[in-house]
Amino acid sequence: MLESLAVLLLCQLLGELIVVAVGWPIPGPVVGMGLLFVGLVIRGEAPQPLVDTAQGLLGQLSLLFVPAGVGVMTHLTLLGNQWLPLTSSLLVSTLLTIAVTGWLMQRLSGPVADSGGDR
Repeated sequence: MLESLAVLLLCQLLGELIVVAVGWPIPGPVVGMGLLFVGLVIRGEAPQPLVDTAQGLLGQLSLLFVPAGVGVMTHLTLLGNQWLPLTSSLLVSTLLTIAVTGWLMQRLSGPVADSGGDR
């Protein structure tokens, strides 16, 4: 487990170093996750200790939402004052995401053969 945690932290560190060196506007852990993915694709499979460590971390994932919940409760007045822009941006971004995802699925799936069923 210790080796697996070291691999995960090393990937995160490498991601941070790459982001700082290149100046990309994305988080270092995202780049590190990409590096881990590439490494696992090259290897062909995830080693069992890494799988066990990842499942252990995912089992505790709900704990990571506690600080966000505390932040929401702390700034509840601010959220109440800004409800219209927050709601608008959430609705627009959700609809845009659904539209782009649908369009992408149609483009990537190619032409669909007619099944000959009733219409």
